Amino acid sequence: MTQRAGPVTDATVKGRDATGRRALQVFIGVAGCLPVFAGAAGIVSGPRFLGGNPPWPVDLDSHLRFLSGVFLIVGLAWWSCIPAIETRGERLRLLALMTVAGGVARLLSLGLSGAPSAGHLVGLGMELVAVPLVVLWQARIARTVWRSPR
Repeated sequence: MTQRAGPVTDATVKGRDATGRRALQVFIGVAGCLPVFAGAAGIVSGPRFLGGNPPWPVDLDSHLRFLSGVFLIVGLAWWSCIPAIETRGERLRLLALMTVAGGVARLLSLGLSGAPSAGHLVGLGMELVAVPLVVLWQARIARTVWRSPR
């Protein structure tokens, strides 16, 4: 793929291409709120965030807060893909792999332990359906932007 000179902005991307690019940026911005806010809430509240009542095992509290920190950073990393989204394919695919892996683990839990709350089912849908579609969307935007003349 040939590199272009200068940053790609909505002004340099025309018509439908600019609309698709902006829509992907908005989608990632909104969807990224889920891991950012859930991660922050899990860090601050621990298991109480999920409706748990103390006492709970200290290891559960520690593990949940650790994973909440990871979740927070993953959300921030998704947000870091928003500027120049067409150039963030490698980062976006790595984040997608991490997110889908979490979704597969959540799906295993569903099979072994039963259905979680509605919020977690929404998360499962995002992880296993929306995120792979975002990868395809970003690849399409990248191809279109790099091919279009300035």
